[in-house]
Amino acid sequence: MQMTPRFASALAYACEIHAGQLRKGTDIPYISHLLGVTSIALDHGATEDEAIGALLHDAAEDAGGAPVIGEIRARFGPAPAKIVAGCSDTFETPKPPWRARKEAYIAHLASASPSVLLVSAADKLHNVRAITSDYRKVGEAIWARFTGGREGTLWYYHVLADSFLKLNRNRLAEELYLAVRELEQLVG
Repeated sequence: MQMTPRFASALAYACEIHAGQLRKGTDIPYISHLLGVTSIALDHGATEDEAIGALLHDAAEDAGGAPVIGEIRARFGPAPAKIVAGCSDTFETPKPPWRARKEAYIAHLASASPSVLLVSAADKLHNVRAITSDYRKVGEAIWARFTGGREGTLWYYHVLADSFLKLNRNRLAEELYLAVRELEQLVG
Protein backbone atom coordinates (compact mmCIF):
# COMPACT_ATOMS: atom_id res chain seq x y z
CA MET A 1 0.00 0.00 0.00
CA GLN A 2 1.22 3.47 -0.91
CA MET A 3 0.94 6.25 1.64
CA THR A 4 -0.44 9.52 0.36
CA PRO A 5 0.55 13.05 1.39
CA ARG A 6 -2.12 12.77 4.16
CA PHE A 7 0.20 10.39 6.01
CA ALA A 8 3.18 12.75 5.69
CA SER A 9 0.97 15.59 6.91
CA ALA A 10 -0.17 13.50 9.89
CA LEU A 11 3.45 12.70 10.74
CA ALA A 12 4.33 16.40 10.68
CA TYR A 13 1.28 17.14 12.84
CA ALA A 14 2.28 14.42 15.34
CA CYS A 15 5.77 15.94 15.54
CA GLU A 16 4.22 19.36 16.17
CA ILE A 17 1.68 18.17 18.77
CA HIS A 18 4.24 16.13 20.74
CA ALA A 19 7.22 18.48 20.31
CA GLY A 20 9.40 18.44 23.41
CA GLN A 21 7.64 15.43 24.98
CA LEU A 22 9.71 12.47 26.17
CA ARG A 23 8.87 8.87 26.99
CA LYS A 24 8.20 8.41 30.74
CA GLY A 25 11.43 8.49 32.71
CA THR A 26 13.68 8.63 29.65
CA ASP A 27 15.39 11.04 27.27
CA ILE A 28 13.70 9.35 24.30
CA PRO A 29 11.60 11.72 22.16
CA TYR A 30 7.92 10.78 22.37
CA ILE A 31 7.65 10.59 18.58
CA SER A 32 9.61 7.31 18.78
CA HIS A 33 6.59 5.71 20.48
CA LEU A 34 4.21 7.03 17.84
CA LEU A 35 6.43 5.72 15.06
CA GLY A 36 6.76 2.36 16.82
CA VAL A 37 2.99 2.01 17.21
CA THR A 38 2.47 2.99 13.58
CA SER A 39 5.06 0.46 12.44
CA ILE A 40 3.38 -2.32 14.41
CA ALA A 41 -0.04 -1.35 13.06
CA LEU A 42 1.26 -1.31 9.48
CA ASP A 43 2.97 -4.67 10.00
CA HIS A 44 -0.46 -6.01 10.96
CA GLY A 45 -2.32 -4.69 7.94
CA ALA A 46 -3.28 -1.12 8.87
CA THR A 47 -4.87 1.04 6.22
CA GLU A 48 -3.67 4.60 5.74
CA ASP A 49 -6.50 5.88 7.98
CA GLU A 50 -5.44 3.40 10.68
CA ALA A 51 -1.79 4.38 10.29
CA ILE A 52 -2.76 8.04 10.70
CA GLY A 53 -4.80 7.06 13.76
CA ALA A 54 -1.72 5.27 15.12
CA LEU A 55 0.47 8.33 14.58
CA LEU A 56 -2.05 10.52 16.38
CA HIS A 57 -3.45 8.06 18.94
CA ASP A 58 -2.18 10.09 21.93
CA ALA A 59 -2.72 13.57 20.48
CA ALA A 60 -6.05 14.34 22.14
CA GLU A 61 -5.24 12.66 25.45
CA ASP A 62 -1.83 14.33 25.79
CA ALA A 63 -2.21 17.60 23.92
CA GLY A 64 -5.56 19.30 24.10
CA GLY A 65 -8.47 16.93 24.63
CA ALA A 66 -11.68 16.88 22.61
CA PRO A 67 -10.85 20.00 20.53
CA VAL A 68 -7.90 18.08 19.09
CA ILE A 69 -10.31 15.38 17.87
CA GLY A 70 -12.13 18.09 15.91
CA GLU A 71 -8.87 19.31 14.42
CA ILE A 72 -7.87 15.75 13.45
CA ARG A 73 -11.30 15.25 11.83
CA ALA A 74 -10.92 18.49 9.86
CA ARG A 75 -7.36 17.72 8.73
CA PHE A 76 -7.44 13.96 8.19
CA GLY A 77 -11.07 12.87 8.10
CA PRO A 78 -13.56 11.09 10.36
CA ALA A 79 -11.88 7.64 10.41
CA PRO A 80 -8.59 8.74 12.04
CA ALA A 81 -10.53 10.99 14.44
CA LYS A 82 -12.68 8.04 15.56
CA ILE A 83 -9.58 5.92 16.10
CA VAL A 84 -7.90 8.62 18.21
CA ALA A 85 -11.07 9.10 20.27
CA GLY A 86 -11.37 5.33 20.73
CA CYS A 87 -7.76 5.01 21.89
CA SER A 88 -8.10 7.77 24.48
CA ASP A 89 -9.00 6.86 28.04
CA THR A 90 -10.07 10.39 29.00
CA PHE A 91 -10.19 14.00 27.85
CA GLU A 92 -10.89 15.27 31.36
CA THR A 93 -8.54 17.57 33.25
CA PRO A 94 -7.61 16.65 35.85
CA LYS A 95 -7.77 13.03 34.86
CA PRO A 96 -10.09 10.75 36.84
CA PRO A 97 -8.47 8.22 39.22
CA TRP A 98 -6.09 5.87 37.44
CA ARG A 99 -7.71 2.51 38.24
CA ALA A 100 -11.24 3.65 37.32
CA ARG A 101 -9.92 5.11 34.05
CA LYS A 102 -8.15 1.88 33.14
CA GLU A 103 -11.15 -0.30 34.04
CA ALA A 104 -13.39 1.90 31.87
CA TYR A 105 -10.91 1.67 28.98
CA ILE A 106 -10.80 -2.12 29.20
CA ALA A 107 -14.63 -2.29 29.27
CA HIS A 108 -14.83 0.04 26.26
CA LEU A 109 -12.74 -2.35 24.14
CA ALA A 110 -15.67 -4.80 23.95
CA SER A 111 -17.55 -2.36 21.72
CA ALA A 112 -14.55 -0.80 19.95
CA SER A 113 -14.20 -0.92 16.17
CA PRO A 114 -11.64 -3.22 14.55
CA SER A 115 -9.58 -0.12 13.70
CA VAL A 116 -9.49 1.00 17.34
CA LEU A 117 -8.60 -2.54 18.44
CA LEU A 118 -5.74 -2.66 15.93
CA VAL A 119 -4.22 0.66 16.99
CA SER A 120 -4.82 0.08 20.69
CA ALA A 121 -3.20 -3.37 20.59
CA ALA A 122 -0.24 -1.94 18.66
CA ASP A 123 0.07 0.80 21.29
CA LYS A 124 -0.02 -1.67 24.17
CA LEU A 125 2.48 -3.99 22.48
CA HIS A 126 4.93 -1.14 21.95
CA ASN A 127 4.48 -0.06 25.58
CA VAL A 128 5.06 -3.57 26.96
CA ARG A 129 8.17 -4.04 24.83
CA ALA A 130 9.52 -0.69 26.09
CA ILE A 131 8.75 -1.57 29.72
CA THR A 132 10.48 -4.93 29.32
CA SER A 133 13.56 -3.34 27.76
CA ASP A 134 13.72 -0.62 30.39
CA TYR A 135 13.19 -3.12 33.21
CA ARG A 136 16.29 -4.94 32.03
CA LYS A 137 18.21 -1.66 32.31
CA VAL A 138 16.87 -0.15 35.54
CA GLY A 139 15.09 -2.99 37.33
CA GLU A 140 12.40 -2.28 39.90
CA ALA A 141 13.02 1.48 39.69
CA ILE A 142 10.96 1.49 36.49
CA TRP A 143 7.68 1.23 38.41
CA ALA A 144 8.08 4.74 39.82
CA ARG A 145 7.34 6.02 36.29
CA PHE A 146 3.81 4.65 36.36
CA THR A 147 0.81 5.92 38.28
CA GLY A 148 -0.33 2.32 38.80
CA GLY A 149 3.06 1.29 40.16
CA ARG A 150 4.29 -2.26 39.75
CA GLU A 151 1.09 -4.11 40.67
CA GLY A 152 -1.29 -1.81 38.82
CA THR A 153 0.79 -1.70 35.66
CA LEU A 154 1.21 -5.48 35.56
CA TRP A 155 -2.52 -5.94 36.27
CA TYR A 156 -3.47 -3.52 33.47
CA TYR A 157 -1.35 -5.14 30.77
CA HIS A 158 -2.33 -8.66 31.86
CA VAL A 159 -6.05 -7.84 31.59
CA LEU A 160 -5.52 -6.01 28.30
CA ALA A 161 -3.68 -8.96 26.78
CA ASP A 162 -6.44 -11.34 27.84
CA SER A 163 -9.10 -8.94 26.53
CA PHE A 164 -7.50 -8.55 23.11
CA LEU A 165 -7.24 -12.35 22.75
CA LYS A 166 -10.92 -12.76 23.58
CA LEU A 167 -12.07 -9.91 21.34
CA ASN A 168 -9.98 -10.57 18.27
CA ARG A 169 -7.64 -13.54 18.41
CA ASN A 170 -5.11 -12.67 15.74
CA ARG A 171 -1.34 -12.48 15.41
CA LEU A 172 -1.15 -9.03 17.03
CA ALA A 173 -3.23 -10.10 20.04
CA GLU A 174 -1.04 -13.19 20.40
CA GLU A 175 2.15 -11.09 20.22
CA LEU A 176 0.79 -8.81 22.94
CA TYR A 177 -0.14 -11.79 25.09
CA LEU A 178 3.34 -13.29 24.72
CA ALA A 179 5.05 -9.95 25.40
CA VAL A 180 3.04 -9.47 28.60
CA ARG A 181 3.84 -13.02 29.76
CA GLU A 182 7.54 -12.38 29.06
CA LEU A 183 7.39 -9.22 31.19
CA GLU A 184 5.59 -11.06 33.99
CA GLN A 185 8.20 -13.83 33.98
CA LEU A 186 11.03 -11.30 33.93
CA VAL A 187 9.75 -9.36 36.93
CA GLY A 188 8.81 -12.52 38.85
